Amino acid sequence: MTVYAIRSLLVVCVVLALALVPATPVVEAQGKGTIKIATQSPLSGGQAALGEGIKLGTQLAIEKLKGNLEKQGFKVDLVPFDDQAKPDVGVANAKNIIADKDILVVIGHLNSGVAIPSSEVYKEVSLAMVSPANTNPTVTDRGYANVNRVCGRDDVQGVVGSEFAHGTLKAKSVYIIHDKTTYGQGVADFFKADAQKKGIKILGFEGTEEKSNFDPIITPLRAKNPDLVYFGGIYEQAGPFFKQAREKGVKARFMGPDGLDSSDLTKIAGKAVVGMYYTSVSGPVTKYPQAKQFAEEYKKKFGKNPEPFAAQAYDATAIAIKAIEAATKGGKAPTRDAVTAAVRDVRYTGITGAVEFDGKGDPKKALY
Repeated sequence: MTVYAIRSLLVVCVVLALALVPATPVVEAQGKGTIKIATQSPLSGGQAALGEGIKLGTQLAIEKLKGNLEKQGFKVDLVPFDDQAKPDVGVANAKNIIADKDILVVIGHLNSGVAIPSSEVYKEVSLAMVSPANTNPTVTDRGYANVNRVCGRDDVQGVVGSEFAHGTLKAKSVYIIHDKTTYGQGVADFFKADAQKKGIKILGFEGTEEKSNFDPIITPLRAKNPDLVYFGGIYEQAGPFFKQAREKGVKARFMGPDGLDSSDLTKIAGKAVVGMYYTSVSGPVTKYPQAKQFAEEYKKKFGKNPEPFAAQAYDATAIAIKAIEAATKGGKAPTRDAVTAAVRDVRYTGITGAVEFDGKGDPKKALY
């Protein structure tokens, strides 16, 4: 949805006064063009709930925080792109994004496997990307000056999950499934490595792109009778898997990473996921310092509660807007290079807490 800046101009015509008073300059910011902020996230398909949350969190931030730029005469627009959670679509969108020189920042993506190739395109023109959700280490380990994220990393999230499985759940064995994506397999690898160090027996480690019939996985899994089943992936695939596993008699506890953190998981899997566990770099919005006001404004504006990563998208956008303001010199729209440089200098305390970037573009402190 494009956000249009609406201005009202009160014109008072006093003919006699105008006849007597010489013309003077109008003391009002003149239109200086449009500054655009793009989002890239899945807006269609099975992951649309989280992707829409990213878009709407960005939209709300723009509407609330664009005032200073508007006072300088700029129109500030949101330009949302649907990457469909597909790398090739994300890259195609990225090429369209860099072709529009008014776009100064991208807020996205949801999926690391889409973000990594898309950010290679952004890098070509030094277009800043601030991610609310991408957790794979490769996103920032490449050392690109234009790539940043406000969330944590999977090399920590996987370890946190393993620590919980070992210390809290007292799991002695685990069967690990992943979705073969950069994100899902990556976090599963980190979970597996740390679980092995802690003495948890790995009974299986299997990747699948299947989304409907999981019998070939469930049958051997059930025979091995693990204490825990860990699914590295996204809720749209994990939900049917967990549902079928319970229906076919799997008694193990279920666990996964933040890709399972969506209200749609229970809609898909129902009672099968009651009592399951997942780690998250987003967490319930109610746990954050400024969450109450954000949640109320979000629901009032959009008629529903914010999904995970909506608050992170808001904060990522706030950082982007602060960077654009800092890079604006002499009333002229800033260059992409200037905005990219300014992002790393922003110190921001928002809905999810204080954000300050390190030299890679990771937050110096991240929550899990």
